[in-house]
Amino acid sequence: MKAVILAGGLGTRLRPLTNNTPKPMLPIGEKPILEHLINWTKKNGVKSIVLCVSYLRETIEDYFEDGEKFGVKIEYAISKKQLATAGQLKTAEKFIDDDFVCMYGDSLFNFNLKNMIKQHAIKKALITMSLNEYKTNFPYGVIETSKNGKVKSWNEKPEIKANINMGCYIMNSKVFDLIPKNKPYGMDEVIKKAMKRKNIVNGFITKKGFSDIGNKESYKKACEEYDKKSGKK
Repeated sequence: MKAVILAGGLGTRLRPLTNNTPKPMLPIGEKPILEHLINWTKKNGVKSIVLCVSYLRETIEDYFEDGEKFGVKIEYAISKKQLATAGQLKTAEKFIDDDFVCMYGDSLFNFNLKNMIKQHAIKKALITMSLNEYKTNFPYGVIETSKNGKVKSWNEKPEIKANINMGCYIMNSKVFDLIPKNKPYGMDEVIKKAMKRKNIVNGFITKKGFSDIGNKESYKKACEEYDKKSGKK
């Protein structure tokens, strides 16, 4: 099985940090985000990796080369323009002929990928999505009313639970048939199209978290959490 890592985004919300460095190469501790992802992937038994690159791709290619020094095999799918998540994935089609892992290159994951792969095979799904049980408190009092406007209850700042997309998938190669070539296309559009066509889209729910490094605040938090786990703070 191969893993496809989407590492071609501009990282506009992290500027100026990404003016000269692609987002997946921003450091967490002493290693770039992408190296942490590759190590996690290898730890879970996947050692053949396709990196979808575009923006400042030479920085990534020069660092990882063919992957030998990291104990993996790395191939590169190159795009000359921004294609969004699924559009980026489409560039890797020629490297894939079976089930594969797909993940965003700006997140850190901490769950059992091997179990997710097993579940995907058992369910015979086209797509399995990694889902995190997310909890937050609604910042207001929630008032329930009847149809005629009578107040029935007042729930002050209730806790809300929902399963959120973590950005790691197991997919069958047939998913490429759902993605147009050389066109910006979102992963949400692929998932919705698959469900509309009655393909099996399965969810792998885990309480173990992940770090989505989408902006300066989340990047700072990820760095602090890593330093704390490493005993640096």
